[in-house]
Amino acid sequence: MKKPLLSICIATYNRANFIGETLDSIILQLTEDVEVVIVDGASTDNTREVVESYVKNSNQINYIQLPYKGGVDQDYCKAVEFSKGEMCWLFTDDDILKPDILNTIIASIRKNFTLIIVNSEIRSKDFTILLENKVLKIEHDEILTENELDLLFKKTISYISFIGCVIVNRDLWIAREKKSYFGTEFIHVGVIFQKPLPGRTLLISNPHIIIRYGNALWSKRAFEIGVVKWPKLINSFKHVSKDSKSSLNLTKFKHWLNSVIFYRSLGSFSFKNYYIVFNDQQYNIFRKVVALIISLIPISFIKFGILFYFKILGKENKITTYNLENNNK
Repeated sequence: MKKPLLSICIATYNRANFIGETLDSIILQLTEDVEVVIVDGASTDNTREVVESYVKNSNQINYIQLPYKGGVDQDYCKAVEFSKGEMCWLFTDDDILKPDILNTIIASIRKNFTLIIVNSEIRSKDFTILLENKVLKIEHDEILTENELDLLFKKTISYISFIGCVIVNRDLWIAREKKSYFGTEFIHVGVIFQKPLPGRTLLISNPHIIIRYGNALWSKRAFEIGVVKWPKLINSFKHVSKDSKSSLNLTKFKHWLNSVIFYRSLGSFSFKNYYIVFNDQQYNIFRKVVALIISLIPISFIKFGILFYFKILGKENKITTYNLENNNK
């Protein structure tokens, strides 16, 4: 097999019930320019058996099962290290690739981009309900230069927390600092925004990925990740301007309050983890009291309040409503 242009790098853990669908969507489109690298963080289910059934029928799949669980950040790093492609697509282990997409991606890679951000649509866990038809809100493909890190941040940061959208130059990934981002859950964001990129970035407008919503393994830790780790990571980027970072409103009380209420409605914020989070963080007494009160309100009341709020406004947020009605966590 010749050296591939693209390595689809998948970090997986206990996804035996889903990774087969992911691989089916990819394998049907494989060409000699593409390899698949799967790093298994010591799954305890039958993920190995599922993946090896595909490996038997394709010499373009490289499966590595680790002896221990290292975490998503380290496992994606290992997947890139094992890869041989010029570009690495950090694909997820439960979402699927739309049909007839890989040839389009390969054509884009041949145009020498350092980074490609692939748009997605969001569907329910069984893919039957369309929740959002285009996550990255751009009307057409866009190309950003190496001098537009702030613009890249503003356009993509709300979307790029989804690692499956990232296709990155392998040499860039290998060369950049990574260890300081282990444990953040968003190592790809750290690699991209730690300093300016040396080449052009392509933002793809048409959705090429279908995200399986409500299936995250980290859902029980969603509050800690979304309210603590994510803002800390964003604020660490020295080469992104304060104006760009402040546009996210991460430190604004309204944004913070909405996040706390949202995670309480999902059950990932409770009185139990209130002390774990707020004892270690520098919040003022007012926010601590507000968070404590919210942690004690029954989840059913929170859900009713959010749905009533939508009804009063005459607006429906499909993803939030789906979360509340299906108790996805």
